[in-house]
Amino acid sequence: MSRLMPVLVLGLAGCMATPPEAPQGAFRPKGGQIYSSAVLDTSKLPGSWRQVGGFGPEGCSPGGVEISSSGAAAFRLCLGGRDIKGKGKLKPVGPGRFAVAGQEWWVLWADGDYRTLVIGTPSGAFGFVLNRGGAISADRMAAARQILDWNGYDLTQFRPM
Repeated sequence: MSRLMPVLVLGLAGCMATPPEAPQGAFRPKGGQIYSSAVLDTSKLPGSWRQVGGFGPEGCSPGGVEISSSGAAAFRLCLGGRDIKGKGKLKPVGPGRFAVAGQEWWVLWADGDYRTLVIGTPSGAFGFVLNRGGAISADRMAAARQILDWNGYDLTQFRPM
């Protein structure tokens, strides 16, 4: 993790609204420290992203997110063991932070080539890992897990998909 820190410039975050689909603090303590990526290049987000990790029990298959060049997002994700579907504009609310379909999505980390994104929320209601371009490499999954751990997520509840 220490060698990733110079690469990551993170913005300090406060509490935001909770998505209605999951209870607060389900996967990380509500009110605990969490950071979003202050240097996120939003022009590199458009495309198809596949869910490769998330929190909660098994109960649904991994989903994905489609982001258009206009910033619209359509998603079906497995969050907390349930299928959650939605669509809407990714509305910036801070550095590396978006409101989409009534939820707060904070980009906790993007790898240098924008192949992997780690998404979380201050409420702890959900967290997930997105990847594009085939299977996620072991080193990027390990980095994603470290970022989630560093942001207070309970990795005993994390499952690769």
